[in-house]
Formats: sequence, structure tokens, C-alpha cells
Amino acid sequence: MAKIGVYVCYCGTNIAGKVNVDEAVAFALTLPGVVVAKNYKFMCSDPGQEMVKEDIRKEGLDRIVVAACSPLMHEKTFRRAAKDGGLNPFLVHMANIREQCSWVTEDPVQATAKAKIMIAGAVYRAAALEPLEMKRVPITPAVLIVGGGIAGIQAALDMADAGVKVYLVERTPTIGGHMAMFDKTFPTLDCAACILTPKMTSVGTHENITLMTYSEVDEVAGYVGNFTVKVRRKAAYVNHETCNGCGMCMEKCPYKTASEFDLGLS
Repeated sequence: MAKIGVYVCYCGTNIAGKVNVDEAVAFALTLPGVVVAKNYKFMCSDPGQEMVKEDIRKEGLDRIVVAACSPLMHEKTFRRAAKDGGLNPFLVHMANIREQCSWVTEDPVQATAKAKIMIAGAVYRAAALEPLEMKRVPITPAVLIVGGGIAGIQAALDMADAGVKVYLVERTPTIGGHMAMFDKTFPTLDCAACILTPKMTSVGTHENITLMTYSEVDEVAGYVGNFTVKVRRKAAYVNHETCNGCGMCMEKCPYKTASEFDLGLS
């Protein structure tokens, strides 16, 4: 059976103002596998982390549960402390009894009861954790941006200027989005085209940007750093190698349809 250490934080009065921390610690000691249960005013402080490290070494703990604030704030802190103490950092689990308990529960009795339930859940989950190892994998240093409106255009230019290879996919025949349809921009009433047109030109000529208009993302596979994306390019019936944008084809083409860009008004 796993040897689990439970550490409950007062977080000043953030947690202790509603949760009876001493009662929660006493409850934790009754849970299966828990051999150490302690509290401290600020578990994330250096003395709090040292307490965890020392117990890992002295008690031979192989799982750690920290009942404190959001993991977004201090999960890395306690994982680092566990690693320094000789324990795999992924054998640490946090129960958020601040944002998800003390801050949102008016009645102290109910807050304490909820904290106990959350600690129990964390203990049972911690017992099932398996050690993980960090590893390095090669990545594809490129970015796919879906949508060629002003936001997508600016994001593409910012990253391309930073030396990143960018693929910009737009489902309509042209980039620009809604801003291309505006006359003025709020609140300064600047000319929309004056702002947008130079950026559109930059996207089309930037060496780090591959622009795919009239295209849609069909499939995304892989993982962060190594995504594989399948893009379906719709038939435009235009030879992009020889087209110079003169517009003569629009005049001569016998097939007429409502302009999507003009919202069907022309």
C-alpha cells in the first residue's frame, strides 16, 4: 500500500477562515494509506516545502497530497519540492480547498465537510498515481492559424517576423474577414482599409507565411509540438501561377452567382 503524506494549508485566513483545518488533518489520518498528516500556515513557503521534503526522506513517503489553493498557482512548487526530497514529482496531487471550497462556501461546517470530501478524493486518487518521466522529443517549429481575419493576420505577421514558419488557412477566397467590409474602425474612426490592406499584402509576400485561401481544416492529429493537419483546398478554377488579379475572368465568366463577400447583395 502507498505511504501517503497529507498537508493542509491555512493560507492565512483564506482557507482557515471557513475550514476547520485541524479537523481536516485529523480526518486525513483516518484515510487508508495516510501515514502523515500535517498543517501549516503557508504550505507554499520555504518552511512548508521543507516539511514535505523532510517527511519524504524520514517517513519514506511515496505519495503526496497537498490541500491548498489552485494547482495553477502552486502545483509546480510542490512537484519541485517532492523532486528535491527524492520523490517522482508526478506522485503529487493537489486538492483545491481554497477557490473550490472556502471561497465559495458560506457555512464553516459545510466548508469543513466539503474539504474533507475533497481531501479523501485526492488521497484515493494519489494512491493510484504512477510515476512519469520527463523526456525530450523533436518538434516541428511551425504554427497553423485558422482564420484570416484581422486577428489571424496580425498573429501570423507577429510570429512570422519572429522567424516562425506560419501556415494561415482561410475558408473564404480572400483574407481580411469582417474588417475588409468596414469603412471606419471604432473608436478612432480610422480608415479600415488603410490599416488592413498593408497587412494583407505583407501576409501574401512574407517569406515565412504560407497562405491557403479557400481552404478548410479537415483533420488534426498528433500532439503539442507535432501536429499533423490535413487541409482541404477547394477548387478555385484559377491558375495561381499565371493569375495577375486583373479581374477579366469575372467579366468573361458566363456563370454568375451572388457575391458571398457582399453578403449576397451583388
